[in-house]
Formats: sequence, structure tokens, C-alpha cells
Amino acid sequence: MTIDSLSKSQVAYGWIKERISRHEYTPGYRLVLGTIAAQLDMSVVPVREAVRQLEAEGLVTFERNVGARVTLVDESEYVHTMQTLGLVEGCATSLSAPLLTPDDLDRAAEVNDRMLHLLEHFDPHAFTQLNQQFHSVLYEPCPNPHILDLVHRGWARLSGLRDTTFAFVPGRAQHSVEEHAEILDLIRTGADPLEIELAARNHRWRTMNAFLAARHPDDTAVRHPHADSH
Repeated sequence: MTIDSLSKSQVAYGWIKERISRHEYTPGYRLVLGTIAAQLDMSVVPVREAVRQLEAEGLVTFERNVGARVTLVDESEYVHTMQTLGLVEGCATSLSAPLLTPDDLDRAAEVNDRMLHLLEHFDPHAFTQLNQQFHSVLYEPCPNPHILDLVHRGWARLSGLRDTTFAFVPGRAQHSVEEHAEILDLIRTGADPLEIELAARNHRWRTMNAFLAARHPDDTAVRHPHADSH
């Protein structure tokens, strides 16, 4: 492959992945290589390479006699990831709390304010990016590298599942911003570490429950039993 075709495949890769992230290409959407190539004014070859890369990342699947489609969300994988991330991120946030400076907390609050303003003209992809920025401020100082590694793995796995629950359950965004403010208040006031841990854990699990409730509106049994009790 020439350098030119390699660069074109990366252009195609970024273009397709952006549309998957923004849910313009929703789960199950068929990727017609010729159409995408025409839109990007390139041959099918670099588009095919881009789709192969997306397949390796789990964002695209190939079906016999159909071709490439955007991967459907694996609900059980999503739930397992969110349950685990709630546990390890809650712990990491609690361990980080004594190490967070007033400047750190102000930075997190500024990100949360940007999320609040974004609610007026909601962009789930941008909201999700800000959401990760907010939480990273709170968990990155975690002094336990093993726990921090598990948090990073959880976020990476969520990205592979297509990074936004907020596109599927946009009403969750308002509650998420409110819960962020509550977590910041607990840290600022020196709350008990366990209280901070539970607040961060249940915040993650409530997002998971909102997703499950939207997918199964008549089945409350699919929700986690403890996430709404705090």
C-alpha cells in the first residue's frame, strides 16, 4: 500500500468512526463502500481498509451476503462493563479525593458547567467527551496504579461499545450533571471516603439503569437493585 492510499484509509477511518460515534450511523446501519468512497472522492480500496480497521476494533461486523454493518450494542457486555467501571471508578475517585486540589475541583466544575450549557443544544458525542474529562479529573490522581489501570480499561471498553449512552437516553444527561455537582460537593466538604465512593459508583450505575430501562421499559427486573437506593 502506498503512503497516499494509507493516508486516504485513515481519512476514511476517521470519517466513518466519527459518524458511528455521533450515531449518524446507528447500530445495524449498512456501510456501502462504494457510496462512502464517492462521498469522500476516493476509490473503494482505502475505504475497505478503513472498514477492516473498524472491524478489528469491534465497531463494524461483516455479514454474509450483506456486507459491513455497524455493530449492534452487546447489552450484556455493556452492563458488565458499567457494573465493573462503577466499582473501580468509585474506588479510584474515593482514593483520589484527598489528593484533589481546589484548582482540580474548579476545573471539574468548569467542565460540568460546559455540560450543563450543552443541554440546551444537545450533542451526545460532545457531552460524552466532556463527561469523560470531568471524571478523569476526579480519578486520575488515584495513588493505586492497579485500580487506575482497571478504570482506564473500563473506559476503553465503553468506547468500543460506541461511546455514548446519552444518544440513546438523552434525558439521562440532566441528571448526570446534577449528580456531578453532588459528587464535587462531597469532595469539597471532606465527606467520608465511603460516601464519595458510593456516590460515584451509583452515578455510573444509574446511567446503566437508564439505558436498560429504555431498552426494556416493561421489565424493572433488568435494572441493578442497588443503584437507585443511595
